[in-house]
Amino acid sequence: MKTRTRVLTGTALAVALGAGTFGAVSASASAAQPESAPAAAVAKKDGEANEKNFTTTTHLTVDAATRAAQAALEAAQKENQKVTVAVVDRNGNTIVTLRGDGAGPQSYESAQRKAYTAVSWNAPTSVLAGRLAQAPNLKDIPGTLFLGGGTPVQAKGAPVAGIGVAGAPSGDLDEKYAKAGVDALEK
Repeated sequence: MKTRTRVLTGTALAVALGAGTFGAVSASASAAQPESAPAAAVAKKDGEANEKNFTTTTHLTVDAATRAAQAALEAAQKENQKVTVAVVDRNGNTIVTLRGDGAGPQSYESAQRKAYTAVSWNAPTSVLAGRLAQAPNLKDIPGTLFLGGGTPVQAKGAPVAGIGVAGAPSGDLDEKYAKAGVDALEK
């Protein structure tokens, strides 16, 4: 091997080893903090987080969501309607879904989408369906369904959940049963 080749090979090896060592030193140096450095940017002296960096939200419990869904389903059953009831949280995530005996296969997804729509706009879906004349593109938002049958659940005027019912012959009936679910939470 020529001297020039040996020098270039040795230099490349030294650079590679040096880079690996520098990376290891840099990684361990960032993990260590001097004693004078604060423990965390948001921590107070007593270990509590700075509250201005966080928010608190109200959520419906699984028990409450189940009670509401059951009340809506029972209201429909009293009128011999075969429906599905879905309750979603503030973020649109399904908490509970109850599919009544004989409810159609389309009712499952429709109930969830109505609940999601109601909580997203903090309004009954029958009211929102009326807004489609002024803003027809609303119906293009993924996961929504602008048909009667969804109603929001509120705490202090803010939406915390949505109840959607699907499967009755009209959206008015579906919404009536969803409202029975909301009413069950107020007792």
